[in-house]
Amino acid sequence: MNTVPAAAPYGTWPSPIDAVLAASHDGRPDHLGAVGDEVWWTEPRPAEGGRRALMRRRADGTTAPALPAPWNARSRVIEYGGQPWAGTVGEDGELLVVFVHFADQRLYAYAPDGPDDPWPLTPVSGVGGGLRWVDPQVRPEQGAEGEVWCVLEEFTGSAPTDVRRVVAAVPLDGSAADDRAAIRELSDDRHRFVTGPKVSHDGRRAAWIAWDHPRMPWDGTVVMLADITGTGEFTGVRPLVGDLDESVCQVEWDRDGSLLFVSDLADWWELQRIRPDAVAGGVVPSSRLLPPRGEEFGGPLWKIGTRWFHPLDNGLIAVLHGKGDLRLGILDPETGELADTPGPWTAWSDTLAVHGSRVVGVAAGPRTGPEIVELDTATGHTRTLGTPHRDAVDPAYYPAPEYRVFTDPDGREIHAHIHPPRSPERVGPEGEKPPYVVWAHGGPTGHAPLVLDLEIAFFTSRGIGVAEVNYGGSTGYGRRYRERLRGEWGVVDVADCAAVASALVEEGAADPDRLAIRGGSAGGWTVAASLTSTGLYACGTILYPVLDLEGWATDGTHDFESQYLESLVGPFAEVPERYRERSPLHRADRLNTPFLLLQGLDDVICPPAQSERFLAAVAGRGVPHAYLTFEGEGHGFRRAETLVRALEAELSLYTRTFGIDRTDVPPLELTT
Repeated sequence: MNTVPAAAPYGTWPSPIDAVLAASHDGRPDHLGAVGDEVWWTEPRPAEGGRRALMRRRADGTTAPALPAPWNARSRVIEYGGQPWAGTVGEDGELLVVFVHFADQRLYAYAPDGPDDPWPLTPVSGVGGGLRWVDPQVRPEQGAEGEVWCVLEEFTGSAPTDVRRVVAAVPLDGSAADDRAAIRELSDDRHRFVTGPKVSHDGRRAAWIAWDHPRMPWDGTVVMLADITGTGEFTGVRPLVGDLDESVCQVEWDRDGSLLFVSDLADWWELQRIRPDAVAGGVVPSSRLLPPRGEEFGGPLWKIGTRWFHPLDNGLIAVLHGKGDLRLGILDPETGELADTPGPWTAWSDTLAVHGSRVVGVAAGPRTGPEIVELDTATGHTRTLGTPHRDAVDPAYYPAPEYRVFTDPDGREIHAHIHPPRSPERVGPEGEKPPYVVWAHGGPTGHAPLVLDLEIAFFTSRGIGVAEVNYGGSTGYGRRYRERLRGEWGVVDVADCAAVASALVEEGAADPDRLAIRGGSAGGWTVAASLTSTGLYACGTILYPVLDLEGWATDGTHDFESQYLESLVGPFAEVPERYRERSPLHRADRLNTPFLLLQGLDDVICPPAQSERFLAAVAGRGVPHAYLTFEGEGHGFRRAETLVRALEAELSLYTRTFGIDRTDVPPLELTT
């Protein structure tokens, strides 16, 4: 029997979605791959110290962890990692898997159906961050017992920028487990960053992506091509495609010997083909597989080994494409026909695997969490293979989000997802406007997908709205939209978030006196920059942030992003005053609103020193705040107990600041 929801002040509503439930659903499966007839992936385990479990779905449909705790399949190359495992089926039908173990970053081999535990393939180095590996490819035909070809990240000193990266070959017989000299380097270190090699079907060529400081991979990359000798050496290494102002984010070989790649030369990341042997006037011509569609077929290369497309043996190509969120389609390159996958999934993650005529990906939607989904291209049928979505509560407690396009004062688009308060039990009193929290995503070259997130539902089911803003600089809307943030970090992102919040107030959808803002990493920067400049928000939640641009630009972060600010802010040598003027650290005297600062003590990307300097600048100014630190947490929280504490503290900040009476979360003690 349906009941009429009772009126109650926003923010006071009862909800079955507590912090423990939200934390248990944090993260998503990733790093898909096919091993024979099996599908493998990694998935988060918040309750197990935040490790990534390596999972396998056997041909009979049963799913189980491939490795018990504490094995943790996760790479730290460029700190954001990437594809941490690869597998193959031997001539005897036995499976062999290699993976990176997070704790020591060594590469291990493992026969999942054999009696032995994993055994190490690579040594430990005592220099700097040691030896790290990512994006492996098992090459059983190379060497006496076979090899693994992958990216080697090797520290040469104690500083985070004392590092080199090459394509390397690791013997599978374990002879390099204690001998660095047994590892073959296939490429030289002419480039600062490389992805793993893609080997052509005939085994004669390898291609990989490379780039150098100060560019990020979404600024400019080059595709490197090498011939492979009979002894497995790379020779004739040369650039094939890409440029300083062209981002190629993925390459794959087709069976006809052509190379498929995604490039944003014409503003959008588009799928193209190049035939390395078809040289005309010293230039290798390439061609689009589709006419311009105003859609992305790729994305930012934050993790090495990311896949937005995958060729099939039948000549079709599985592609992720769209504006904003990406969906899975099947492209016939001969006819140009592109057919989208049926089903409720509206946002597919940047990982794909293929086995036979079947494509497997990770997909979610506004009413479903991330699932492992398989598409049979022969029949057009889809099914869920792993991590099936199950409603943990009545879906009436989920938000009903809306995709919106707002405009800034100059008429430029701002993309956002609006999640109004929603509950089957309560509605707001007549005439009362709800509080809203603006969410600024990380990156800042990133994107917030429109999918079910129980952290968002944690707030909306209690009567607090959430506005996710894909501010200028976000991916999914073309290169020009990304480059709105060039030289303007701390300006455009702050203004776009404020424009969305102000529009909600003007529409009568949000209470102007109860606006908050929250974000992590680059989003934490946007929060702090907003609190020290706009006067719009009553409070803010800052997670593992950038707060001091000068410190971050001078050995204050890891190598991958050590020169990111050259494009986001400007060359430090040319505009040092801009680094100081925009930093929340140097605008702390303008801060007069309560804030919550959350920091992992093991964070090497945004180290605790950033937060500590900011707190020192705020000290004694009478600004109510709380600072919570978490041992064992790095950049981004993964442990269940951390996620619970952080979420409850955030809600407590809002209820206290907004004058909301709740007793179901521990009170947050604020100091001045």
